[in-house]
Amino acid sequence: MSGEDLNQVMEMDGEERYDYFLSQVAEEREIWILVNGESQFLKIASDDGDVEYLPVWPASGFAAEYANGGEELTPRSISLPDFFRKWVPGLTRDGLDVGVFPGLDKTVWITEPAELKQDLQDVMSGF
Repeated sequence: MSGEDLNQVMEMDGEERYDYFLSQVAEEREIWILVNGESQFLKIASDDGDVEYLPVWPASGFAAEYANGGEELTPRSISLPDFFRKWVPGLTRDGLDVGVFPGLDKTVWITEPAELKQDLQDVMSGF
């Protein structure tokens, strides 16, 4: 994806990025997260501490762009079957939501893991 395409997608609002995320992930069958040097995944808490979420992206380039200039974070892919089988139950058990495709403006679509799984399955059933 060219830098111009990347910027165009990054400038979408949260709902548009969510829809883009669903279609890309359904097609590619993988989700991208950021991990640090100890392979710990990035977890973000809201300013008031009420919400904690795992930020996810539809492609490595978007995750890398988000991490740019920050601490030592690198994109890592999770296959969709692994996400459904391991991550959704684990995130649910830990009380973590999923922040779908955070933008450079720091807006993010926050959803429950099971709801994201259902939305992805709905999109994939159309393929």
